Amino acid sequence: MHSTSELQDIIKKAFNPASFAHEPFELYEPIIYTVDLGGKRLRPLLVLFGCDLFGGNIEKALPAAIAIELFHNFTLLHDDIMDRAPLRRGKETVYRKWNTSVAILSGDTMFALACEYISQVDPDVLPLALSEFTHTARLVCEGQQYDMSFEIRKVVSINDYIEMIRLKTAVLIGCSLRLGAILAKAPPDDTAAIYSFGENIGLAFQLQDDLLDVFGNEQKFGKEIGGDILSGKKTFLLLKAYEIASPGERSELDQCFSDRSMPGKEKITRVKKVYQSLMIREITLDKIEKYFSKGLQSLDNIHTDEDSKKILVSFANELLKRDF
Repeated sequence: MHSTSELQDIIKKAFNPASFAHEPFELYEPIIYTVDLGGKRLRPLLVLFGCDLFGGNIEKALPAAIAIELFHNFTLLHDDIMDRAPLRRGKETVYRKWNTSVAILSGDTMFALACEYISQVDPDVLPLALSEFTHTARLVCEGQQYDMSFEIRKVVSINDYIEMIRLKTAVLIGCSLRLGAILAKAPPDDTAAIYSFGENIGLAFQLQDDLLDVFGNEQKFGKEIGGDILSGKKTFLLLKAYEIASPGERSELDQCFSDRSMPGKEKITRVKKVYQSLMIREITLDKIEKYFSKGLQSLDNIHTDEDSKKILVSFANELLKRDF
């Protein structure tokens, strides 16, 4: 089993921004810009982890790893437009740097490129790998639609929200690991278990992302802090706050989210104060830990050596230790 750093080096070499330099340059320049932003390359790394865990050839898994990362970045280009996000990984988002039309078209091209890469896997596993990839792509889009629908829905339950982030975020984490396992020709029971591990880690990861949006360090987080509060996004934090708030605290939240003239900084400060009084940060951290533990239980069901599993557990631990 390769170490995390070894797999990261392989991924880094595979993502050469210059390889996406084609004509028309206006179409591919934003793609090069996006690829060059880097990021954690979490999902392609998990493809290689999934393949390596079951003794597969990680070199043959690279096209699938690149496909997953291109698809993920395609969703980010479009999400930034829908969320009107000014920053991504600490840099100006594509639609802000160019324009919305460019971001849409370049994003569409990234999806097409992702399909080209996934088609390069070994022919004997291509049907299963392609089915996994396209099915997950559809689920991610369903999750994004739920996310947008929640903006206008008056009533959204915590269970509704968890299902939305499962579709929008967690299934792609699970898919990355299962795709690697498929390429390594792992048994169906093991591919199901590694998917469950990834899905639960993905839920924990997204909940932590929501937490960082409120309580994180903007420079380390790479995005503006308080964006979810300013947009009135129905995150786990907000839904839980409404669930356990006193009438006075609920009234305070109502005022913060209904008063459009309230300055942004004031709104963030007042909502955070309610969160702190209700111990929303601690409640969210507890929820994150529960999903993490559930993921580890799924990993225990995988039929492979324990040392290899430990590398994956260690990586997951590091993933959820992002700074506040």
